Amino acid sequence: MGTGYKVIGMRFSYKRPAWLTRTRLVLIASALVLFGLFWFCLPSKLFDKPTAYVINDDQGGLLGAAIATDGQWRFPYDSIVPEKFKKCIIAFEDKRFEHHLGVDLLAFGRAIRQNIKSGRVSSGGSTITMQVIRLATHHNRTFLNKLLEMFMALRLELTYNKQEILALYSSNAPFGSNVVGLDAASWRYFGRSPEQLSWGEMAALAVLPNSPSLVHPGKNRAILLKKRNLLLDKLSRQGIIDKNTSELSKLEPVPDRPVPLPVLAPHLLERFKHDCQTGAHTGPTRMNTTIKAGLQQQVSDIVERHHQVLAANHINNIAAIVLDVETGAALAYVGNIYHPEDTTMESNVDVINAPRSPGSTLKPLLYAAMLHDGLLLPNSLMPDIPTQIAGYHPENFDLSYDGAVPASRALARSLNVPAVKMLQKYKYDRFYDLLKKAGITTLKQPADYYGLSLILGGGENTLWELSGAYADMARVLNHSDKYMGKYDPADYHSPVYTHVPAVKPKLENSGLLDAGSIYYTMQAMEEVMRPGEEMLWRQFSSTQRIAWKTGTSFGFRDGWAIGITPKYVVGVWVGNTSGEGRAGLTGINTAAPALFEIFRQLPVSSDWFEMPANGMVKISVCRQSGYRAGEYCTDTVEMWVPKSGLRSPVCLYHQLVHLDKTEHWQVNSDCVPPDQIVNKTWFVLPPAMEYYYKGKNYQYHSLPPFRADCVSADKGMPMELIYPKDGAKIYIPLEADGRRGRMICNAAHRQSGIKIFWHLDDQYIGVTKDYHQIALNPEPGVHTLTLVDGEGNTLQTKFEILDKNK
Repeated sequence: MGTGYKVIGMRFSYKRPAWLTRTRLVLIASALVLFGLFWFCLPSKLFDKPTAYVINDDQGGLLGAAIATDGQWRFPYDSIVPEKFKKCIIAFEDKRFEHHLGVDLLAFGRAIRQNIKSGRVSSGGSTITMQVIRLATHHNRTFLNKLLEMFMALRLELTYNKQEILALYSSNAPFGSNVVGLDAASWRYFGRSPEQLSWGEMAALAVLPNSPSLVHPGKNRAILLKKRNLLLDKLSRQGIIDKNTSELSKLEPVPDRPVPLPVLAPHLLERFKHDCQTGAHTGPTRMNTTIKAGLQQQVSDIVERHHQVLAANHINNIAAIVLDVETGAALAYVGNIYHPEDTTMESNVDVINAPRSPGSTLKPLLYAAMLHDGLLLPNSLMPDIPTQIAGYHPENFDLSYDGAVPASRALARSLNVPAVKMLQKYKYDRFYDLLKKAGITTLKQPADYYGLSLILGGGENTLWELSGAYADMARVLNHSDKYMGKYDPADYHSPVYTHVPAVKPKLENSGLLDAGSIYYTMQAMEEVMRPGEEMLWRQFSSTQRIAWKTGTSFGFRDGWAIGITPKYVVGVWVGNTSGEGRAGLTGINTAAPALFEIFRQLPVSSDWFEMPANGMVKISVCRQSGYRAGEYCTDTVEMWVPKSGLRSPVCLYHQLVHLDKTEHWQVNSDCVPPDQIVNKTWFVLPPAMEYYYKGKNYQYHSLPPFRADCVSADKGMPMELIYPKDGAKIYIPLEADGRRGRMICNAAHRQSGIKIFWHLDDQYIGVTKDYHQIALNPEPGVHTLTLVDGEGNTLQTKFEILDKNK
């Protein structure tokens, strides 16, 4: 049978075709083996040496580089080969490079003849492709290895095109000392990128891989110059450059010793290096960042100038960042001053990524969160009185109190007591969860660990994440109209320093914070008084509108300032990386001036955040209290608020009071005929709030007292104990002389001129009038404090004095 098969009985047998002899089988098998050896002779990765860490700006310009782990200046592979280098290296090394298949037999034969004639190896005859193989395999220069390189070069030509082979060569050729690759050589010898080199400079680099030892300080300058000039003559003869260009290029000096690389963003470079080493970044060790080199230099100069002033107060460190709101991309990244020669400054620490106490910089997030949940309206009054909550005693920075203050003003003035009161109402564990969802990762302890101190800097945050959270809010607000009132969860993301492709938004009906709440937060933050300008900036229409917030950590260790516009976020931190506090180290004094100077470097725009039409409703708001107007609110204003404002509390400070005809006394039907009673609405604050409020608000009128002949069972308690509160646990420290100190008790009464009689554990201790404050020195243990006013009203509270020994 023609197939070679026969049927014998019920069995099949195979008869080898006549043409398939044993010899032919051996030849076919050998051919297959040789083909396999040929096809798989190249390693899966030609070059596996570690590369330098390189960061570029958004235009590809070099910001900085860090040497590879093996001590070589070897930049990562670059697929782009400058045309000048291509012309130079082909003319010098391999003039038929564009036409051969990896091996130039003419050049190889000529090399053999020259070597035989000279009696030594004077010419290798290697093509650029063969040199790529030698660079990848590190073969010794033997005849056998030369044949192997030819074999592998042919294989390389079948996989890579000529441009890719040139790129492999230019990225891995030696250029003297510890400089590898054209990119590294261009920066190390000329301080510029390869694209910016002249013909003379490029020709000097093109002859180096042939004899890289030529570049060494003080050695072989004449040889390098001669080879460079011979190459320029060859380029001229081939018509690649004209005669004048050749002669002028010969006048250029050849490189001497390496020059320093740019150091425009040293802390970002270290961050990138760390991300590469930890796996956070898995791509090449070269990255085109989002940094704008011009702005980076301007911000660096500003940071340096402000540091010179701060250093007089032994404040050693300052950091600044500029973010693009739309993308969250870092446009400038100055992680610290940069003085590596002075180790005491610790300028190597990247403070942008270092957890620090944020002071008051979280307050805008809480304000927005409470608006979002309908717990208050933008101008709702918040208590601002001496407060003690479970042993925690917050105080305002200036140690004063307003009694009651609109929430927006409390934010603008960064008052601590209203902020703590707001967090107490919002619940610190809920706020903790919100911060986590907003991208804050530095809160490593559970919510209970921080408690109410979280709003005053009790936790730690980084300038990177905090600036990013502010950018998130601005981004959500900018997108409100575009998304027709819907929300993209992806608008909340960490800042980036590399280009991230845009993705299609996945819109949802609600967001972490609604746009209306963010809008009013920005409005409140815009009202903060700028340092040294006393609101005069409003007189200049060209001045940038900025919403901004400062923060100062406990002990004056950290000063913060973060500003927002619809396009940019600027964040500044000032302090000592050692954690040492300094008098006067506040956000407003140290960080804010730098913040506004940085903003002056950014494009000025008259654009401001638009009020989001979607998700807003107009309601009637009590002008005095800022709450939703109730039954007895007569002075109201129509106001657009987030929809959540519909469920906000109704005004609780207006009530209907019954007065006599003089309106000087409260009365009731027991003492005055109903037809002679004047019914009037009255703005009434609790006694403690009223005590501080009326001192700063002349228009406030205290509620008239009851007329002596009128008895009312529901007239309410006219006095309030400000400190201590019921159930308080108090520790009284020892004074400098070793004696136990005293606790100062405060009370407030609606009626001026009335006396309050004080009793401690049923023992009379004194009387006060008008200014109700008294000093006590109780022993450790539980005590009862009783107050009785001149009209017989009694107020009683229990507190505990802690024993210092326990």
